[in-house]
Amino acid sequence: MNEGTGADIVGAAGIAGARITIVVSALGAGGTEHVVSLVASHWARLGCAVTVITLEAPASKPYYELDPRVSIRRLDLPAQKAAKLRAGWLVVQRLHRLRSAVKNSRPDFVLSFLTRTNVLTLLATTGLPFPVIVSERNNPAVQPFGPLWKWLQLRLYPRAFSLVTMTKGALDYFPPQVRRHGRVIANAINLPAGWENRRGNNVLTAVGRLTAQKGFDILLTAFARIAPAHPDWKLVIWGEGEARQALEAQRDALGLKDRVEMPGVTARPGLWVETADVFVLSSRYEGWGIALLEAMASGVPVVSFACEWGPTDMIADGEDGLLVQNGDANALADALSRVLGDPTLAARLAANSKANVRRYDAEHILSQWDAVALSALEHAGARKPTTKPRGLPASGENVTSWLFMTSWIF
Repeated sequence: MNEGTGADIVGAAGIAGARITIVVSALGAGGTEHVVSLVASHWARLGCAVTVITLEAPASKPYYELDPRVSIRRLDLPAQKAAKLRAGWLVVQRLHRLRSAVKNSRPDFVLSFLTRTNVLTLLATTGLPFPVIVSERNNPAVQPFGPLWKWLQLRLYPRAFSLVTMTKGALDYFPPQVRRHGRVIANAINLPAGWENRRGNNVLTAVGRLTAQKGFDILLTAFARIAPAHPDWKLVIWGEGEARQALEAQRDALGLKDRVEMPGVTARPGLWVETADVFVLSSRYEGWGIALLEAMASGVPVVSFACEWGPTDMIADGEDGLLVQNGDANALADALSRVLGDPTLAARLAANSKANVRRYDAEHILSQWDAVALSALEHAGARKPTTKPRGLPASGENVTSWLFMTSWIF
């Protein structure tokens, strides 16, 4: 890592000893959970009292390592599918437990991640005397949410002390009253410690949850087109999710059962970088694309859809990776075929990407989180009671009854 600047040192020193509460739905495998582990552990090392509150069951285990000084409080109300009335009641329970847990943690400020959790956190902390920072980790324009969640997001976000997004494009989605308190902080590079280079076996790698967002169905179509021309290559898709059965059926129907592996989640975070010879991101949309960044940082040539948002921030097309028209399976196939068939091109892209993404080193990115934290701490003492948004209850204790009455919208 590079040496910190004077401003970085001041920011870190300024938050030492603070009490910080972070709210996230879960601590499993995913980009958001990765960021939470980095930021929480960093602040704990600075001497902050950090509490992470999740909705998970008590026996849940974090996928990413957390500093042992970070306290984890699990509310035992994990996200689950339920009938509308039951779903509304679960939201009410989450609000009550979340409000109690936040109050008991006695924070100087609260940091919440992901839209639904952000909404719950802002509702649960209504009337409480500390700043709340919310962070969006995906493309807010296209994420599938019910009408009530969307309405609440737009109503409640102006109450937040700050909104943190990973790209300017995501921040620009929000109205001016939210943007003026917004900050853009990219994801940081955090490769697995002690990883070994076991490459050279012609492995095309993709990583992500097995969901429609990640576009693995498009990737399978593209790979089927070029597989005969590159018989020594195989595709490995790391991840787990609800689309597994459909993707396996598509793979088999395309005659790729012996050419495409779907081994699930890696035993330890990021271990896929050891065996990846080329990386591909086929997402329909992204908040950032942490696996893409990790591939570039570890010296793997990358091919990516130019989806919103993230890949176009990281990749200079033709210099340190290849960008193709979003959603175009034929264009993706052509770009992949170029890299798989041209070792010189692959080596050039890999070398450039490894050098160019140093701007996302962990120390630099964490210093930006320190600046947000310091700003919230400086504001906390002088914070005045928040004026309630129109149509929402003024009292935090009345929030749950109001939400329960509208639970049919869920």
